[in-house]
Amino acid sequence: MKRLILPVLIGLALYFALFGGEYSLFEVRRVRAERIEMEKRLVDLEQTNDCLRAWAEALQSDSATIERLARERYGMIRSGEVLYRITQPADSVRAQNSKCR
Repeated sequence: MKRLILPVLIGLALYFALFGGEYSLFEVRRVRAERIEMEKRLVDLEQTNDCLRAWAEALQSDSATIERLARERYGMIRSGEVLYRITQPADSVRAQNSKCR
């Protein structure tokens, strides 16, 4: 009987170390998968950030970009030009080609 106590205790401790508690194999696997997902999200956010930074720099220094923005968003035209607005029906869905302008 005494010979069984030590192996059973070691077995229980090993089982708890692998499958129970805060640092179980399942928890480690979940945290690793979460880390990989967060790293992917970080890469996406860094790309978006770079794109927005480039857009902001273009708005500060590039007159062609400023003119394009004024024409597209605000319908501004130069003197002598005629503005034609082509709109889609209200129930249509406009797909955006890229994440960043």
